[in-house]
Amino acid sequence: MTIMQKIFWLVATMGNILLLSLSIYSPSILTILLLFLCLLYSIVGFYDYYYSPHTLNRLYPVVAYLRYFLESYRVEIQQYFIANNTEETPFNREQRSLVYQRSKNQRDTIAFGTQRDLAENNYLSLWHSLAPVHLTQDTQKVLIGEHNCQQPYSASYLNISAMSFGALSANAIEAMNLGAKKAGCFHNTGEGGVSPYHLKHGGDLVWQIGTGLFGCRDEHGRFEAERFKKTACLDNVKMIEIKLSQGAKPGHGGVLPKAKITDEIAEIRHIPKDRDCISPATNPECGTPKELLYFIERLRDLSGGKPVGFKLCVGNPAEFLSICKAMLETGITPDFITVDGAEGGTGAAPVEFSNRLGLMCIEGISIVNNALNGVGLRHKIKIIASGKTASSFDLLAKIAAGADLVNAARTMMMAIGCIQSRHCNTNLCPTGIATQDPARSKALDVKVKSDRVKNFHNNTLASFFELIGSMGLDSPAKLTTQMIKKRTICGSQVSMASFSDPLNTNDLIEKADLGEPWQAWWEASSAEQFFVNDLFILKLPTS
Repeated sequence: MTIMQKIFWLVATMGNILLLSLSIYSPSILTILLLFLCLLYSIVGFYDYYYSPHTLNRLYPVVAYLRYFLESYRVEIQQYFIANNTEETPFNREQRSLVYQRSKNQRDTIAFGTQRDLAENNYLSLWHSLAPVHLTQDTQKVLIGEHNCQQPYSASYLNISAMSFGALSANAIEAMNLGAKKAGCFHNTGEGGVSPYHLKHGGDLVWQIGTGLFGCRDEHGRFEAERFKKTACLDNVKMIEIKLSQGAKPGHGGVLPKAKITDEIAEIRHIPKDRDCISPATNPECGTPKELLYFIERLRDLSGGKPVGFKLCVGNPAEFLSICKAMLETGITPDFITVDGAEGGTGAAPVEFSNRLGLMCIEGISIVNNALNGVGLRHKIKIIASGKTASSFDLLAKIAAGADLVNAARTMMMAIGCIQSRHCNTNLCPTGIATQDPARSKALDVKVKSDRVKNFHNNTLASFFELIGSMGLDSPAKLTTQMIKKRTICGSQVSMASFSDPLNTNDLIEKADLGEPWQAWWEASSAEQFFVNDLFILKLPTS
């Protein structure tokens, strides 16, 4: 027997006999209360000892529950009492505090110097200029769709990334959209479709068409043009985004159990309530690179000439080159490409998919930027970066790597009160954001939280433009990859651009010998299919 088993039997026998005797011969409120507690302990312990399915409960009756109780608060204990300011993941205390301070218009400065190890391997930094400048208003927007569209869109450098109604509560969606309107940025709907809460306050929307085609599907799950056109032509909808894959779970579809499908969600997504809603891993309208581009052209026409693009997490670079080849062969180009990173977040990702698949955002941006340069199409297509942006430096690094603008999701959630409790997949979000529990979500004040979205957006951009000016640049468009410095394992700094040879305009088309790995990827790619067998052996850079 374990010690706790012996204690259980001692209390269950001698303890109950002693307290029963005291209650009979010397009755009092205290003795009766102690007898009740002792009997309760005995009943629970008896169940644990003989019937519990858990080994811990059998070996340590009753006391084992203390372990489960403490474990249920492990994240909070770690976050509040153990972790230092720079060691937590996915967002550490320093990053979260910065978001909270900027969203509340509080002081965001630090005292007594950095807590970062500036000599740490892979540490990123910038070189400043002795001639800082001030950025003018005309450099603070990005025009999307000027080459192909009747209704091009002028976008902010920082926007709200894809988060669906269903994943987020109605009040959270409203706060995000009203905040986007106040801040002058766009709000991506996520793949769950355009809900009344996205439309209520009139903020600019990017309608994401996911693999389930929610909001524009027929009863068989295929694209329905009239349903699409009706929503796409709304004034609030400024752009359309086709989702091929998501950074947090690339190559993985989704399941919404029928128990969670309310009348409202069924109507918004155009799905039945009597069975589970299955989102396939691939888009049924985009089986090949050419089909993707024809679908883009069709959506652009149906929407009245609004910008249309696609979102992906980059995996095998040769497969993205297949899309580039299809662009050259069809003459069709998207207006933008959203590059999601493997560091992205979701409440519905298997651990292996989230931890092991896909390229990080900056790596994906570099591949996409170089590939589009190599086929001579970079000037026609804007690149949107999506993946873990908390500070103005995060924003700057992604744009320097090749992006034109950036989307943020989790930090926008923090701006409206998310505390990184990591209960997004349980419907028990303590702040009423990532839940459909009306008792929790109704506590979220839409007006107050929308102001915090606006504040975080505006304060982060103000810091971003000042950071660019400190480098002596008068426009974010002048950022280049070599301006980001990376600390190596030997302690020296190198430019991020030194880790791969950048492609110049039309190199993939005109250059006979590209060198590895671009040569191998280009030769393996095909406009007729996405899949390219991963046979090329990546090696360490030679310089």
